[in-house]
Amino acid sequence: MTVQDSPTRIETFAAAWEAWHRRKDSALAHEHGFLAVTGLHWLAPDPQRFPDAPGTWSTGHDGVTVVLDEGEELVVDGTAVRGRHRFGVIPERGGVNAVWGDAVIEIAKRGGLDLIRPRHPEHPLRTEFTGTPAYAPDPRWVVTGTYTPFPQPRPITVGAAVEGLQHVYDAPGRIRFRIDDGQALGLTAFNGHAPGSLMVLFTDATSGVTTYAASRALQVEAPGPDGTVVLDFNRATNLPCAYTDFATCPLPPAENRLPVAIEAGEKLPHERKPIA
Repeated sequence: MTVQDSPTRIETFAAAWEAWHRRKDSALAHEHGFLAVTGLHWLAPDPQRFPDAPGTWSTGHDGVTVVLDEGEELVVDGTAVRGRHRFGVIPERGGVNAVWGDAVIEIAKRGGLDLIRPRHPEHPLRTEFTGTPAYAPDPRWVVTGTYTPFPQPRPITVGAAVEGLQHVYDAPGRIRFRIDDGQALGLTAFNGHAPGSLMVLFTDATSGVTTYAASRALQVEAPGPDGTVVLDFNRATNLPCAYTDFATCPLPPAENRLPVAIEAGEKLPHERKPIA
C-alpha cells in the first residue's frame, strides 16, 4: 500500500488500525492486566511479607512457597489453598496466577529470579487509563523487508527495564529493509507468539522524544517462502515498562537502534509524561 492509494483504501486501512489499537489498549487495561500491577516483589530464601499480597513468601531450591495466615486463602488452578503451599520451580519467563479475592497474584521468574506481582483491579493506573497516544496510521510505514535466517538460532543477551537484570533470547535471524528507498536498515528478530512469526525490539530517532525511550516492539507475521516479510510500523507498540516501573521488559539488542525517525506507532504514554 502506498500514499497514492485511493481514499477508500486509506480509510479502510485506518479503520483496521483503529480497531487493532482499541483491542491492544483494552487488553492492557484488563482488570488483571499490567496496569493493575501494584508491586514488583523479588523473593528471597528468608520469608517476606508484602502490603499488597497475602501470606509470607520465600524461594529456594524447591521453588516458591507461600505460608498463608489463618483466614487467608488463595485459589490456584481452581482449588482453594490455605496454610503452606508450594508453587514449585517456576520456569524462566513462565508464571502462575493465584486468585485472591478480586485480585490476582502473579508468581513468575525473570532473569533467573523469582518474583510476585499482585494485580488489583482498583489500581489507579488502570482505572484512570485513557488510552495510548499514537501517530496517525499512514500506509507509508508499511514496509517490505527480507528475512534471512541464521544457520543456527543465536542466543542474545539483552538488558532489562529493571537495572541489573538480563534476559537471554534465541534470535532466529535478521530482517533487512529500506524506508522510502533510503539507507539499508536491519533488525535482529526474536521468535513471535504464533508459530513461525517474529518479533523485533527497537529504538529509533524518536525514542525519548515522542516515543518511549527504552524500546518499542513490532510483531511480524511469518516470512514468505522467499523470505519476504511485512513490517507495519504503524503497529509498533509500547511494552508494559512504558507504563509502569513494575515490569521487567527486555531492551533491544544494540544493533536494533535505528538511526532514522520511525514516526509511526505508539507514542510516549500519558503516564510517563512530566506533570506540569
